[in-house]
Amino acid sequence: MKKLILGMAIVASAFAFGQKKDANALNAQLQETNKAAMDAYNAKNYAAAAPKFIEVYDLLKANGQDNKIYMYYAGLSHALANNSDQSIKIYTDLVNFGFTGVETTYTAKEKKTGQVVNLDKATWELMKKNSDYTDFKTEQTKSIEPDLYETLASLLLNVKKPEALAVIEKGLAKFPNNAKLKEAQTTAYLQSGNTDKFVSGLKEQLAKNPNDATNWYNLGVMQAKNPATVNDALEAFKKAVELKPDFSDAYQNLVYTTIGDDAKVVGEINALRKDKPDEASKLIDARRERFAKALPYAEGWYKANPKSLDAVSALKEIYVVTKNMDKVKEMKAKEAELTAAGAK
Repeated sequence: MKKLILGMAIVASAFAFGQKKDANALNAQLQETNKAAMDAYNAKNYAAAAPKFIEVYDLLKANGQDNKIYMYYAGLSHALANNSDQSIKIYTDLVNFGFTGVETTYTAKEKKTGQVVNLDKATWELMKKNSDYTDFKTEQTKSIEPDLYETLASLLLNVKKPEALAVIEKGLAKFPNNAKLKEAQTTAYLQSGNTDKFVSGLKEQLAKNPNDATNWYNLGVMQAKNPATVNDALEAFKKAVELKPDFSDAYQNLVYTTIGDDAKVVGEINALRKDKPDEASKLIDARRERFAKALPYAEGWYKANPKSLDAVSALKEIYVVTKNMDKVKEMKAKEAELTAAGAK
């Protein structure tokens, strides 16, 4: 979400209609309201700024100038104030209108002083005949339409609105290479339950940016849900911690994905101990091997987050299974320390 990127000054001579007295009063009201909006915005009082920008817009519109840039300012202020519903409504209206925010500025240089002056289009055209001015130029501001789609998509996703995907796809139809909308599309697929497209989106993003640790982690989480892609999940988690060595959640998933459904295995071992001890022994050996493989990941998890009780407990259990009793004692002490600290 971007901050204000366009100028906000209202030209005092904006109104050349009606009686001069009325025009002056209106311009004064505009200047006062605009100043109040800007002061509130600059003070980060976005909740107060938003209605003031709407008031500026309404004043202009009532007098023939439908300048939607002020609605954009209002929508942005509402978004920054976490007034999601109001912001979503404004951004939706602007997107549906096709608002781009592109404005043209007209300038000329005064020969006598060398000063560059801003002019409205009509005055700029007239000044071309005036020999006292030179260097007549026009310049267009950058379109804010991509930002409208990005922000609206983010707002809709934050409140889990199902229409987010339609907005994102509409934006991508206009801006197919927009990376933020591509990321938002992947998130929207997940929210809508379309996990296949979510995974495809993650892979597409990783093909473009293979150094994104979070996307590797998210891909691993999805692949770990499917027994057929568990090994792929492990590789994804490894890539995540390679890129981000303190990625605690990735280490945690490496541990549990490597160990697998241990409760189920323990149940099977207990069921076989009496009548089929040899089969039980094989399961015990395989279990110990899995725990040994998980050990470096658990140690990485503990290193990345030494205050995590879950990390300490998991590491203690692995030391129990791999029969490292000195380390078991150390982790029990740490477990007691963290538990006591949490109780305070």
